[in-house]
Amino acid sequence: MISIRPGELTDVPDAFALVTELAVYERAADQVSNTVEQMALDGFGPNPLYGLLVAEESESKKIVGMALYYFRYSTWKGKRLYLEDIIVTEEYRGYGIGKLLLDATVETARETHCTGMMWQVLDWNEPAIGFYQQFGTRFDNGWTNCHLDF
Repeated sequence: MISIRPGELTDVPDAFALVTELAVYERAADQVSNTVEQMALDGFGPNPLYGLLVAEESESKKIVGMALYYFRYSTWKGKRLYLEDIIVTEEYRGYGIGKLLLDATVETARETHCTGMMWQVLDWNEPAIGFYQQFGTRFDNGWTNCHLDF
């Protein structure tokens, strides 16, 4: 049995382990510069920058998945929820946990009066693309991601 709940400060080490697992899967482990300590401060400090939902295996209380999101503002659409990542640990994939996390994130967006949600998916990640297609997701063309790192 899996339950979805808001993340807590004590969940940050498990959430960071999931982030690391995702980075390895995406062939980018060397690009992770965040830390457990920084993630704790950024999500649970005096000015939280993100929200966290966790998927918890009810009997063992093990964190097996997470959704990390934050709010952004569109001059065209207003308040939007940006889903940074949904991550389900490999051992628990294929059991509907990703759907539970996405449904809970959609509900969070609605409860906080967002006009919609957005996120990104790597163009080679066919399992994720297929997962998102089942929800009627619109995939944008013509936009290029831009980054300025400091």
